[in-house]
Amino acid sequence: MIKVEHFTFNPVQENTWLLSNEKGDALIIDPGCYFTAEEETLKNAINKQNLKPVQLLNTHCHLDHVFGNKWAAKTYNLELYLHPDEEKMLEWAPISGLQWGLSFENYKGPLHFLRPGDPITLGNDTLKVLLTPGHSPGSICFYCEAQHFIISGDVLFRESIGRSDLPGGNPGQLLKSIHEQLFILPDDTSVYPGHGPATTIGHEKKHNPYV
Repeated sequence: MIKVEHFTFNPVQENTWLLSNEKGDALIIDPGCYFTAEEETLKNAINKQNLKPVQLLNTHCHLDHVFGNKWAAKTYNLELYLHPDEEKMLEWAPISGLQWGLSFENYKGPLHFLRPGDPITLGNDTLKVLLTPGHSPGSICFYCEAQHFIISGDVLFRESIGRSDLPGGNPGQLLKSIHEQLFILPDDTSVYPGHGPATTIGHEKKHNPYV
């Protein structure tokens, strides 16, 4: 069974997700650690639980979701997994950082590309990759059918949705992704977003004014 934890990091208040199982294997999703203290917070949580990070994943590659990629990869000897349409966004992230006054060193290691339907395995547990573009060209979500939750990145928030006015964004595509990929999931599916509090698919169907 997967344990889900989150940490809110960096000036943009991004949610970094740490998923782990009973054996101590863990996934790091969207490490947004910008400050050294934030790196230590995540490291201490991992050490306290005797976890072993086995995979580093990005839902998408806007700067606030990739600040900690290089640190996580180096600290835990990991390589990065993302959708191929996010490679250019990853390359552009440090330039965006300079524009926002948030300079950082980008991950430069090998890239492993994820496709829709690909499994992300954590011991005996599995998450499925869903392609949900619109906020970013290669935005993906990670869906755990067995435990009824989804890591949604910046696609869907509690009573809100991701921006589509950033480079590579597309408002029509974003709404299509939400309706055709997320709103077909069971209403009791927990949504763990890239910003803000968790929600459920059922709640968003009823109360989200943007969809």
